Amino acid sequence: MRNNKGLILIFMVAFLLASFSLNDLYAKQPYKIGAIFSVTGPASFLGEPEKNTVLMLQEQINKAGGINGHPIEVIIEDSKSDETHAVLAAKKLIEKDNVLAIIGPSTTGESMALIPIVTNAKIPLISCAAGAGITQPVEERYWVFKTAQYDFSAVEAIYIYLKKHGYTKAGIITISTSFGDSGRKALLELAPKYGITIVADERYGPKDSDMTTQLAKIKAAGAQAVINWSIGPGQVIVTKNWHALKMNIPLLQSHGWGSKKNIELAGKAAEGVIAPLSRLVVWDKLSDKHPQKALLRKYSQEYEARYKSEPGAFGGYAYDSLMMVVEAIKKVGPDRKKIRDYIENSIKNWPGTGGIFNMSSKDHCGLDKDSFEMVIVKNGDWEIIK
Repeated sequence: MRNNKGLILIFMVAFLLASFSLNDLYAKQPYKIGAIFSVTGPASFLGEPEKNTVLMLQEQINKAGGINGHPIEVIIEDSKSDETHAVLAAKKLIEKDNVLAIIGPSTTGESMALIPIVTNAKIPLISCAAGAGITQPVEERYWVFKTAQYDFSAVEAIYIYLKKHGYTKAGIITISTSFGDSGRKALLELAPKYGITIVADERYGPKDSDMTTQLAKIKAAGAQAVINWSIGPGQVIVTKNWHALKMNIPLLQSHGWGSKKNIELAGKAAEGVIAPLSRLVVWDKLSDKHPQKALLRKYSQEYEARYKSEPGAFGGYAYDSLMMVVEAIKKVGPDRKKIRDYIENSIKNWPGTGGIFNMSSKDHCGLDKDSFEMVIVKNGDWEIIK
C-alpha cells in the first residue's frame, strides 16, 4: 500500500511538471531594455525627466502584467552628459546586460558617438536627441531611430512664423556643440527657401556666461528677429542678455526651449520668447478632439502626481522611445532584428507625445514641422500662438 502511495505521489509530481511548458517556466524572465540618459552633468535637465519617465512606465507596465507575461527591466546608465561615458555605457548594456534595445542618449553628440557601436552590435537605438545626423543618411543608420523632432523641422516652423509675420531679416546665434552645429546648418540652408536673409551669424561656447557682444552685433546688423539655437544654460543666458539689451525684436528659441525650468531661470526676461515646442507642454490648451490630447493628458498628469514637476518635452522623448520598443516586443518577441523592423515598418499614424509618428525605411524619425505648436511665454506660462 505504501509503495502504491509513493508511486501515486511520483506520478502526480511528474504530471504537474509536465503541465508546465517552457514558456511557463521562463514566464518571469524579464525583457531587458537599456537606457542611457544624462542623469548628471550639464545636460541633466534632459536626463532627469527621461529617467523619471522610464521608471514610471516600467512600474506601470509590470503592474499590468508586463509584456506577454514577462516583466520589463529597464537598465538605466548615467552618461554624465559625456560622449565617452555614453559609449562605455552602451558597451556594458550590449555585452554584459544583453539588452534587446537601447533608448537614449539625451544629447546629439552622445547619440552620434553610439552609431558605430550599435551598428556593429546590430541592436536598435532609439535616441532622445534632435540632430538630423542621428538618423541621416538613413542607409547608414539602419539600426538607429529617434523620437525628438528633427532640428530642420523646428527651423521650418520658425521660418514659417517669421514669414507669416513679415520678418525677412534674422540674426542667428548658435552654441558650438553638435546640437548647435546641426541647427546652424539647417538655419543657413533653409533660409533662402523661406525668403529669410541671415544678416548675422554669431556663435558661443558651452561654458560662455555672457553673449551680450554677439547679440549687440546682431542688433547692429539690422536683424528683425534673433534666433538662438542651444539647450541648457545658454538658452537662459541669451534670454537674459536679450532682455537687458532691450533689443525690441523677437527672440525665438529652438525646440530645446521646452522646459518650464527655462522660464523659471530666466524670470521676467522670458516674457515674449517664442519657440516651436512639442504639444506635451501645452496639452491642456489643445482641443479635446486632437489625436494626441488623451495620451498627453494621461502622461503629464501621472508624471506630475508622482514627481511634483512637469515632464517637459524631454520626458516625452523617453516616453515615446520606450513605448515603441515595448510595442515592438509585444508584437514580434525578444528579437533585436525583428524589433528594428517593426519600428521601421509598423509605427504608422502612431500618436506619441512628440507627434503622430510615421516611420519608414526613408525616415527613422517619422515627424515633421507639423508636430510643433508655436508657443510664446506669457505671464510665466506657455501660450499657443494662434
